[in-house]
Amino acid sequence: MEYFLFVIYLVVFSWFVTRTRFFNQSGLNKDQLVILFLAKVMAGIFYGWVGIYYGSYAEMVDTWAYHYHSLEELKLLTDHPSEYFTNLFHSSQPSTRMDVFLGSDNSYWNDLKTLVLIKMLSIFDIFSMGNYYVNVIFYSYITLFGPIALYRVFKEVFPEKKLLVLAAICLVPSFLYWTSGIHKEGLIFLSIALIIYHVFKALEQQRWALKRWLGILLAFFICLLLRNFLLILIPPALVAWLIARRFPERKLTCFLVVYAIGSILFFCLQYIHPALDFPQSVVDKQQAFLQLKGTTSIPIRELKPTVMSFIINTPQAITLSTFRPYPPDIHHFFSMTAAVEILILLVLFIISIVWHDPTATRDRNVVYFCVFFAISLLLTIGFSVNNLGAIVRYRSVAIPLLIPIVVACTDWQRVPFPSILNIKKINNPNKS
Repeated sequence: MEYFLFVIYLVVFSWFVTRTRFFNQSGLNKDQLVILFLAKVMAGIFYGWVGIYYGSYAEMVDTWAYHYHSLEELKLLTDHPSEYFTNLFHSSQPSTRMDVFLGSDNSYWNDLKTLVLIKMLSIFDIFSMGNYYVNVIFYSYITLFGPIALYRVFKEVFPEKKLLVLAAICLVPSFLYWTSGIHKEGLIFLSIALIIYHVFKALEQQRWALKRWLGILLAFFICLLLRNFLLILIPPALVAWLIARRFPERKLTCFLVVYAIGSILFFCLQYIHPALDFPQSVVDKQQAFLQLKGTTSIPIRELKPTVMSFIINTPQAITLSTFRPYPPDIHHFFSMTAAVEILILLVLFIISIVWHDPTATRDRNVVYFCVFFAISLLLTIGFSVNNLGAIVRYRSVAIPLLIPIVVACTDWQRVPFPSILNIKKINNPNKS
C-alpha cells in the first residue's frame, strides 16, 4: 500500500509540476520541469536513506527525528486539537524566553524553527498516511519554487547562458542534496530566492505591486521562523541594491559603502540598546557549537565580541566556510564528496578569473547582491560554526547564488578544454 501511495503521488505531482503557472513561466519545457522535480525527489529519498543507515556518520539523524515528532503532532491533532493549534506560541520549558532573539540557549526563537518544520510535516502526514517518502514528494514540490525563482532571475541577467545557469543552480550536488531532504535548508533557500525574484521583478517593471510585497513579506516570515539571523544579513544587501539602482555609474561603490556602514553598525548598535549586541550573539552561537562536540567538530580559535577579535578570526572564518573539508578531513564517503565538490567549485572560480567574460551580465546589481549577501552568509557561518557537517549543510544555500555567476561570467570559448569536456556549444534550453 505504501509503494502504491508513493507512485500515485509521484505521478500526480509530476503532472502538477507541468501545470504550475510559476514553473511554466520560467521558459523550461515540461520534460525539463519533470526532470528537475524527479531529481529533487530522488535526492530527498537518498537523504532519508542516508539518515537511516549512516545518520551518525553524516550527522543527519535530525530528518527522521522531525518525522517521528510530526507523527506525535498528528496524534495530538486528533486527541487534543486545541493544544495542536496553540503549542507553537508557547514552550514546554519554563526557562525559554522570547526576548532572546538570536540566542541559542533558552530561546523561544531557536526552538521555533524545529517546531515549525515538525508542524508542517504533521500536515503532510494527514495526506501521506505518515509515510516519510511521500512527504519527500510534497516537500520537493514546495522547495522547487526556490531554484525556479532564482533561474527566472538569472536567465534575464545572463540571457546567453541559460542552460549553464540552470545546471549551476539546480544540479550542484550539495545544493540538490541538502535542499531536497526534509530539513530546513530547502525552505530557507526558497525564502532567499523569493526575495531576489520579487525585488528583481519590481525593479524591472518599475512597479511595486501588492503581490511583490506579499512575496517579500512571506519570504522574510520564513526567515524569521527558520533562520532568524538572515533578517540581519539580507537588509544591507537589499539597501545596497536599491541605492545602486539610483546611481548606476557607481554600483560597486554603493555596495561597498553600505556594507562598510553596516559593519560599523554591527559593532556599535549595542551602545544604543543591549538587545542589539550582535557581536555577542555570534560569540554565543559559536560557544553553543563548541559545546556540541559532534563527530566532525574541529578545534578553532574562539571568538570574542570585539572588533579586533573578529578581524583576527576572519581568515579562519573564510577557511572554514569556503575551503573545508580539506583532504585530511576526509573520514568517510560523505566527507570525501564534500571535499571533491569544493575543489571542483574552486577550480571553476579560478577558471572564471583567468578567462573572465566582462560582457556576460546585463544587470550587475543582481550579481553584486548575490555576491555580497553570499559572502556575508559564509562569514557568519565561519565565525559561528566549527562542525564541518553543519558547515557543508549551511553553506549549501549560498552555493547557487555564486556558482551560476562564476560559470556565466566565464568566456568558455577561450577555455582550452579537452574535447570530451567541451561545453562551448551549449545552447539555451529553449532552443533544444
